[in-house]
Amino acid sequence: MFPELNSILNTSPDNFKGGEYILVSDKKADASFLIHHFLTFYLRAGCKVCFLGLVQSFSHYNAVSQRLGVSLIQAREKGQLVFLEGLKDSLSVLAQESPSDEKHTLDYLRPPCADLRGLFEFVQASVNQTGSSGGALWGPPVLVIDDLSVLLSLGVSVGAALDFSHYCKTTICSELQGNIVTLVRCEEEEDEDEIEDDSSDMLLRGLTHQCSLGLRVEGLSTGYCRDIHGQVEVWWRERCGSAQTQRKVFQYKVHDKGASFFARGTSSAVL
Repeated sequence: MFPELNSILNTSPDNFKGGEYILVSDKKADASFLIHHFLTFYLRAGCKVCFLGLVQSFSHYNAVSQRLGVSLIQAREKGQLVFLEGLKDSLSVLAQESPSDEKHTLDYLRPPCADLRGLFEFVQASVNQTGSSGGALWGPPVLVIDDLSVLLSLGVSVGAALDFSHYCKTTICSELQGNIVTLVRCEEEEDEDEIEDDSSDMLLRGLTHQCSLGLRVEGLSTGYCRDIHGQVEVWWRERCGSAQTQRKVFQYKVHDKGASFFARGTSSAVL
């Protein structure tokens, strides 16, 4: 969890908005450090978290979270965290070795299934599970996805991914007043004429219309810098309208146990 980012977003584990759809995207950079931030943030807040880890193993996420002061193993044992290990479970499905429930959850890996109904039902069951910690109920449910765009490479259409996101938003954000955090990676386009046909770009544009808070991570136009790893563009949208009402840009540097954020041009490396 990054205190400086919490200050930028005007939030804390003790006081955060419900019903938020947070979209994290990156281009020529790696925004996964923000996924680790939000995962530990909501676990510290006492929320019931469903995490779809589609690109890394559970041990990887746990190792990073431990450096941020949170144990995913303990959270899972307490029932606070429901973790879908997409890499391992996908191999089991493809090898026809998984139980029937895992096959249903990841049925998009088997033709001719073209939707994510099984995955949505897994999410729905996970966030609706009742649980407690020391007699107190968990806080509002949170869905974290790392990352949704990987499904495109597995044959899932952009339309199916957007439908899945919409149903999750309706269930979690609208009905249960919980939050969603989704990571989407954008491919680097070499030809401007190919942008309109790029599926990851189409997915990003579709999710942008659904989200209320966006964090876009980009590399520096000047290239690699040891003291500045990139920039984060943060924008908020009014819930009652579609206009983007506030936009700020910060530069950042990722540390072993956190990250620093600062206004452009104010890093000690350039002063």
